[in-house]
Amino acid sequence: MVKALLEQHDVNPDRPNNYGDTPLRGAVLDGHIDVVKILLARQDVNPNKQNNRGNTPLTLAAQCGDEDVVKILLAREEVNPELPDYHGDTPLSCAAYGGCERVVKMLLEQEEVNPNSQNSTGQTPLSVAAWRGYEGIVKILLEHEEVNPLRPDYLGRTPLMYATMYGHQKVIELLQPH
Repeated sequence: MVKALLEQHDVNPDRPNNYGDTPLRGAVLDGHIDVVKILLARQDVNPNKQNNRGNTPLTLAAQCGDEDVVKILLAREEVNPELPDYHGDTPLSCAAYGGCERVVKMLLEQEEVNPNSQNSTGQTPLSVAAWRGYEGIVKILLEHEEVNPLRPDYLGRTPLMYATMYGHQKVIELLQPH
């Protein structure tokens, strides 16, 4: 059905709706891997297209923890794994926020990904994971030698402070040696 629709001359497969969401984003959101593949096979579909909030298909797949879609998108040379949304959150930050350990690992394998990227409030992926209490993600990030566990946000809060503020004891124990 999708292939038949795309064969119509008056169909633009990259046309956004009023929220800036494209058919690719819809396919990612609903986990329709076959449709994602069909759309990405076309030259007229931009896999980095941002919606009105600055989210890309990769940002969405990362936050939802859809490993299959993340893998497909990361295999595309033109996909930017470091493209932030309008709040400065990168796909890595979104995966950390969503508690998606395997996606965090996949993104950290990408050369372009900065594990210390800061969003509009200065939070890093480690800050986000500490705030949310995701022990596994904190461990993964701390194993990455580039991660700075002492980097404060713009209000001076470190990942340890976030873990303490929200009572995440196991995360506090992981961060205290740093």
